[in-house]
Formats: sequence, structure tokens, C-alpha cells
Amino acid sequence: MLGLFKKKTEKEKLQQQYQSLLKEAHRLSTTNRKLSDQKVFEADEVMKLLENLD
Repeated sequence: MLGLFKKKTEKEKLQQQYQSLLKEAHRLSTTNRKLSDQKVFEADEVMKLLENLD
């Protein structure tokens, strides 16, 4: 119950964004390769931000 109102850290937010971008890229890979590649690029940019936080 105490964790109910806990704010997410910046690292947790970026990790969630990274996972959602990769999931979206995978979904798009069957229909639109160009958009899929763009999502992978965006995910890589988020991973660079994550690495800079450490």
C-alpha cells in the first residue's frame, strides 16, 4: 500500500519508454519497415540517455 503513491524515477520512466518503443517497432516490422526502423532508432536514443544516467 505504501508503494501506491510512489513516484517513478527518471530511470524507470526511460526504461518503460524504451520497452514500449521496442514493442511498437516489433509490431510495425511486419507492416511498415521504415517506421519500425525509426522506432528502433528512437529506442537507441532512449538507451543512450539511460546509459548517461548511470
